[in-house]
Amino acid sequence: MNRSLSCLALAAVAALAAAVQADPLPADMTYRPLPTQPFSDVKRMDEAAKPKVMQRQRALLESRYDLANKPVPGVMMSGGRRAVQGGVRVKLPAGMTWDKLAGMSPAEIREKNLLPEGFKPLPHAKQATGGQVFPQNQIDVIAQQEQRDLRRFDVDFDLPDHFTPEFPAPIFLTTHPELGDVSRGQALTIRNFYEMMNGIITPVQMEGLRLLLTPFPQEEFNQTEDRKVAHQSMGVACLDCHTNFHSNGAFHLTPDVRPQAARFRLDTTSLRGMFNQQIHGSKRSLRSVEDFTEFEQRTAYFNGDHVSATRKGPHLPDRTNQVAMMAQMQNIIDFPPAPKLDWRGRLNPEVATAQELAGEKVFFGKGQCSQCHVAQTSFLDNNMHDLKLERFYKVGQVSNDLVLLPDGPIKTFTLRGIKDSPPYLHDGRLLTLADTVEYFNLVLGLKLTAQEKEALNAYLLTL
Repeated sequence: MNRSLSCLALAAVAALAAAVQADPLPADMTYRPLPTQPFSDVKRMDEAAKPKVMQRQRALLESRYDLANKPVPGVMMSGGRRAVQGGVRVKLPAGMTWDKLAGMSPAEIREKNLLPEGFKPLPHAKQATGGQVFPQNQIDVIAQQEQRDLRRFDVDFDLPDHFTPEFPAPIFLTTHPELGDVSRGQALTIRNFYEMMNGIITPVQMEGLRLLLTPFPQEEFNQTEDRKVAHQSMGVACLDCHTNFHSNGAFHLTPDVRPQAARFRLDTTSLRGMFNQQIHGSKRSLRSVEDFTEFEQRTAYFNGDHVSATRKGPHLPDRTNQVAMMAQMQNIIDFPPAPKLDWRGRLNPEVATAQELAGEKVFFGKGQCSQCHVAQTSFLDNNMHDLKLERFYKVGQVSNDLVLLPDGPIKTFTLRGIKDSPPYLHDGRLLTLADTVEYFNLVLGLKLTAQEKEALNAYLLTL
């Protein structure tokens, strides 16, 4: 009996060990560890590893997507500086078609592993480390104007430029719609903001803008030895990511999830239309732009770790005298003009094309888009929704160190000016609007025809 019990105990231990080894989520800590090696050693190792890091990410992107530059003929973003990319870029499994895939059940797609890789969560270029990564155009303008370095020595931006928003983006103000774009074709920085905005905004808004352009310490950009820039850094500013209150495509990892392998990528969202939005952060459900602004400074800048923030020197903005002013500035940023829409957010049939009008019919009907993207409220519903994508893939797969877990509830993003805001979804996994149409057609089981998909895509370009 004792020998049998011993054998059973050994078998249980072996099974437990096997389960632990099979767990795709490696052991991790709630708090970020302090550095254990000299900065010079870490920098040297990171620089040596960087080519392989970027090569691996490039291979993943090329396996998932068609990365070629294929703009939609004659369609530009609102500032006229970048063409809108067209076509479905997500690659299908061999021998599969979109119609055939859409005819299969989620369970069948999951069991046969047929969900296109481009529909699965997109990993950070360096998932195990994470942190903010800026595109080259933002790095260049800040280096030139402020002599501040946003270039990391361990990782680079990973998507081709043509899949990112135009740079610099135009700026539209609710308080001065008659002025159109007030950016003068420049990126707002701490060096030029006063001259650009003097006489257009109020003293309170000007102070808010100054704070939004002032660099403060961030996890990877600061004075400490565990930074990821070559020299001690003053940090980053809010508008380093939200250039001209829009987005430059910079990405990060969500501060709200642990362990590290489960933290999902966050694509920088636009700040346009803050006045009509009551939910902020992809998953955080912060209910005012004031809450969002304060939270970002206190914890999100430091991967959600306020303990690390204390060591690096956080900016703890005063709710009344600073946060409120920052919010005042953010709340006057408008969407780009949409000349084919009326005050209700519906197409004017006198100027819209037949295909665009057909797409609007799909949007408000068979496509079910308007259930979440309500036209009268900037094409959003100020709610969070869980599409349960995990119905289509096996949870626990690992992709470049990201463990694919359920997305969970994600906020509804506005569709106003959507052609200006690639890539799409909260993590940027979809490169074009055509990709998003195919994604929702599959996930929601819409059974749209090819003609309906094309019409819906044409309609989205009018918003």
